[in-house]
Amino acid sequence: MNSTDKRAGCALCIDAPPLDFEFSYAFQPIVDVHARRIFAHEGLVRGTAGEPAGSVLSRITPANRYAFDQACRDKVIQTASRLQMRSHLSINFMPNAIYRPELCIRSTLRAAHRHGFPVERIIFETVEGEQVSDGNWLAEILSEYRRIGFKTAIDDFGAGFAGLNLLADFQPDIVKLDVALIRAIDQSRPRRAIVAGVVAMCRQLDIEVIAEGIETADEARCLADLGIALMQSYWFARPQFERITHEDEIPWAA
Repeated sequence: MNSTDKRAGCALCIDAPPLDFEFSYAFQPIVDVHARRIFAHEGLVRGTAGEPAGSVLSRITPANRYAFDQACRDKVIQTASRLQMRSHLSINFMPNAIYRPELCIRSTLRAAHRHGFPVERIIFETVEGEQVSDGNWLAEILSEYRRIGFKTAIDDFGAGFAGLNLLADFQPDIVKLDVALIRAIDQSRPRRAIVAGVVAMCRQLDIEVIAEGIETADEARCLADLGIALMQSYWFARPQFERITHEDEIPWAA
């Protein structure tokens, strides 16, 4: 993103009118199957009555995307604090809505302070499907977030821009494996080999791995055998609208 884009972003955020729609959040747990605890909850945007994310995201335009991204951060932290969340909180962000990482993050810090949510328990996660052509720009954003004290996560690792080239420039705290690598992994020797290689690589780089999209107990057991402790999927718990999941609600024995 060049300097002209950054200045334009500032104007669009500062001078933009208030959003003409409201939204809320659902939360889905990320579980640690080895320790049998909830590691984090990912905040997932929803309509005010729990409508799907698409009902909100369809209202984002180039004119309001900067203001929306900032509003999301405040809303999700406020809601997590109100629900007395004790796990980490994973916040999705749109890399293409960031113009000056050191400035954009200020509203997040203010929200964390205002609502009493510890900065060290916040994870910034790239939005699923958000295409970023400039890997160096994404690395710059994530580096600034880490410098401040946030954890960082790359979604859909192994698909699109979230690949090995990005890891060469920046090593996030967490990578979330693309769902395509997880599907029927217990029945696929190539998928098991690929995931085992990613786990070994990430271990050397001090990166934690999260597996998403698990649909069966066999998939979960296979992933655990491959050394993956952190998992997120409907198999363990569906997103809960304006509610967090508790550890006694997770089917650990699966």
